[in-house]
Order: sequence, then structure tokens, then C-alpha cells
Amino acid sequence: MDYRQAISNLLALVDHERNIATGPRQKAIYDLTRMEALLDRLGSPHRQVPAIHIAGTKGKGSTAALCDSALHAAGLRTGFYSSPHLHSFRERIRLDSEPISQEEFAALVEGLWPLHKELAADQDVGPLTLFEYLTGMAFQCFAEELTDVQTIEVGLGGRLDATNVLDAGVCVITSISLDHTAILGDSIGEIASDKAGIIKPGATVVIAPQAPEALSPILSACEKNEAATVLVGRDVSWEPGEYGIEGQRFKVRSQTREYDLDIPLLGAHQLENATAAVAALEALASLGIEVPVEAIQTGFRNVSWPCRMEVLSRSPLLVADGAHNVYSVQTLLKTLPHYLNYRKLILVVGFSKDKNVEGMAQALAEKADIIYATASRHPRSMSPADVSGLFAGAGKRVSQSPTPAAALQTALDSAGEGDLVLATGSLFMTAEVRESALGIEPEIYPELS
Repeated sequence: MDYRQAISNLLALVDHERNIATGPRQKAIYDLTRMEALLDRLGSPHRQVPAIHIAGTKGKGSTAALCDSALHAAGLRTGFYSSPHLHSFRERIRLDSEPISQEEFAALVEGLWPLHKELAADQDVGPLTLFEYLTGMAFQCFAEELTDVQTIEVGLGGRLDATNVLDAGVCVITSISLDHTAILGDSIGEIASDKAGIIKPGATVVIAPQAPEALSPILSACEKNEAATVLVGRDVSWEPGEYGIEGQRFKVRSQTREYDLDIPLLGAHQLENATAAVAALEALASLGIEVPVEAIQTGFRNVSWPCRMEVLSRSPLLVADGAHNVYSVQTLLKTLPHYLNYRKLILVVGFSKDKNVEGMAQALAEKADIIYATASRHPRSMSPADVSGLFAGAGKRVSQSPTPAAALQTALDSAGEGDLVLATGSLFMTAEVRESALGIEPEIYPELS
């Protein structure tokens, strides 16, 4: 099986990332039975490698990337599983901070395929979904490669996410806000309860600053599981330092150490994520893994996590940020003026249909001077016309473009000296802007057209 055939096989599976949940709740589509059956047949690879397990609405990917980068800098053999991908499926499964090769990816797909067919034929189990299959591939890969530690990002929610077969010794709950309400619940408390489902007995749980209605169910889950808690902002804190377009410096103080750190990631929220990552790395000591201060400094300095307030060009100034809910859009708009100097804000924007698009559009319309509405090739994308319609009556100049690449070119052509072109509204749309801006060859999936 070559890489193209491997991708074709995967895309034939049920893919909830590209489908929109409908009805009051769609939790029935998430069930750990298939994952448990698969991993049992594989010999439980997920239990062979110590793990950091990270859930949350915002910041979980950045926090995971920081952890993985520091662990790699410490000279450890690392595995990192995240989702979704920007440009290639291979990004989701990383060894030593690098996406696995096409050959490795295809071999994993081929190796698990007979088990998938076996499960599909079992009426008590059924066929694996795409995300379940990829999760099984990641665990198998990290066990086969004899990794020292694995950093696993939750796909959606926590309790019934495919990654929650883990019995992780270190768990992290990053910032929680409203998202995926059709699946996880209509309130912050419901969503927090679901995400707290990753907490296992005896674990160390790092908890980012939360609204009271989110913190309460998380602490209840910790108490129920006799899990130790580390509260970011209380047990481990940060102090901002110098910052600019290149990144930011800051100090982190835990109960045992002080760190002088710098990261290339922009935004005050990234200091919160980095502090949570420091706490998680310290907590690994309970699993016999010591991460030196110097490794954290080096790993944080070298971390890469694209499309999160990423500066793609300085002349003209171009930034891509995959903000995709109201809270993240508001945070982005509040943060931009602190790190970047600009005159007009020119927007390249596209949304996914299953989000609170009205709230995001309202927040963006208040700050943008010119708006270019577009749509990515992702099946959940709103049409340019529908995106444009969300800004009707805002009193702003709004145009439509068929693709992010076309929207970007028009936006750049219209930008004057000192203007900022911002691509946002969907991680999938910003990924296509990044491809166009940096000349990245994307993976195109005819099966989805």
C-alpha cells in the first residue's frame, strides 16, 4: 500500500471531523468500544509509553506542541499526536517533533487494515471511524518506535474521545469556552465536565485558569479520582517580559523552580499555555521522567505551531490565526494591537458551518476596515456568499472571493503601507492562506470533492 492508497482507504471511513452534528446531542457517535477492541488486538500499545494527555477548548494544541518540543530538546524519543492537520495527514503523528514519512504512514495504515475489517464484521463492535483509526495508528507507532514519552492531544471533548483509552499519569485541562455545543453541551459547566473525563485515578492534573463554572466540575473530577492538582496562576505562575513581532520573553515560577523563557508564539494567552506546559513537564517527574530547565528553554524557543497568530509576511504585514469560536476571535482582536503596529485591518475570512458564525462575524466587523469573504475546500465550509452575508449592514467594504488564495491576493493588492492583512475564522481556511503565502504544496483529496 503506497501513501496515496493509504489516504484513499482512510477517507473511505466515517469522518466526523467533516460532518456536522445535528439534533440536541450527538454523543452516540462517540464510543470507546471500538478503540478498546482495536487496541486489545494490537497488544495495548497505548499502555507501553508514559503520556501527557491534554484537553481543552483553546490552547491544547499549543500546550502540547510546547511539551513535545521540550521533551525532544531533552534528548528523549518523543511521540506527538494532534489534530486536525494543516497541510498533510502526516502532521498528526510525529516522531521527535517531525511528521512521520509517507512510507511510515502507509505502513501503519496497511498494518491496521485487517483489524479494521475484522472489527467491521463484528456486530458487537463495528467499523472504526477515521479519527479512531488515526489514533490507533499513533499509539502503535509510538510503541513500535520505543518512544520514551508521548504527548496526546484530545480530538474533541474528553470523556468519549478516542484518545481517552489512555491512563495518563499527567493530564492538562487548558482554557474552556463554548464550542461543539451540539455534542458537548450548551454550558461551560457541561463542557468542562466532559473534558474532565480524561482525569484518571492518581494522575497529576494541570488546570489552566478557568471560569468558576468550569473549574468546579474539574476539581470535582480530581477529588473523585484522588488526583493531584496544579492550578496555573496559583501553584505555578508567569510574569510577562519583553515582546514583539519575533515573540515574547517571560518568567515562570513553580513551587520548586524559576524559569527564564522565550517563545516565538504571540499573544498573552500563549504565556498561559506555556506555563501549563512547564507544570506538565515538571509533573512528569512522578513518572520517572526529569526534564532539565535547559531543555525547556531550548524546546520553547524552537517550538513551531503554525496558524496561531503566525506572521507569514512583514511587507505587507500578513498574519494567519485559526480562531474559530467567539472567545478566540475576541482574544485575537484584543491581542493584535499589543504585538503589531498597523493602520488598517484587512480581513480574509472564512467560517465552518457548525460554529457560532454570527458572534464571530460581529466581533470581526467591529474592528475590520475591509473584508474579503471566502471558503476553504473543507466540506464544512460556508460559501463566500453566506460569509459575506454575515457582514451585511456592518457598514464595511465586503467582497467575495472563490478561494482563500484568491482572497489573499486581492487583500494584499489592496493593502497600503502599514496595513495588516489578517486571515482568520477557520483553521482550514487559514491553512490554505498559509499554503498560498509560503508556496506549500497541499494534499488534495479528490474523494472529498
